[in-house]
Amino acid sequence: MNEDIKLNIEKFKDVIHYVISKCGHKNNFTQNVLYKLLYFIDFDYYELYEESLTGEKYIHKFRGPVPIDFDEAINLLVNEKRIKENNDIVVTFPKITYHSLKEPSLDNLTQKELNVIEENILKLSDMSSAEISNYSHGDRPWRISDDNEELNYEAVFYRKPEYSVRDYSEI
Repeated sequence: MNEDIKLNIEKFKDVIHYVISKCGHKNNFTQNVLYKLLYFIDFDYYELYEESLTGEKYIHKFRGPVPIDFDEAINLLVNEKRIKENNDIVVTFPKITYHSLKEPSLDNLTQKELNVIEENILKLSDMSSAEISNYSHGDRPWRISDDNEELNYEAVFYRKPEYSVRDYSEI
């Protein structure tokens, strides 16, 4: 499906760290919100520039898209002492949050990549976990995939106008 897309683990870690550094202080910022932010960053970037920002692949889960290599990247960031992971229980549900321990490196990120990241943070980072999950369920890559199936980056070219980030009138 996305055979030509290869994970750049360093860039993926840098994007995760950057998003955590910008959003980790927010009460709504949980693992699920981070998953969806990463998804929209990668898929919006692909729609705009026809290439993957991080090379990460995402799978269809009940609550929306989930990055496949997330746990590996988070563990590396924790071991490098760049972020802290907090595991709490709220009522009976696990609540996983993240906080940045140092300034994120921007060396691997271009200005156009940072622009897409910032636009998604501005647009989506204040949504609750339920709101951002519901929002992700309307995006075509998730809608046309089945449970545990990898999401197809090419589906962004068939998004509804409210999800599309590209101006197709200029093409």
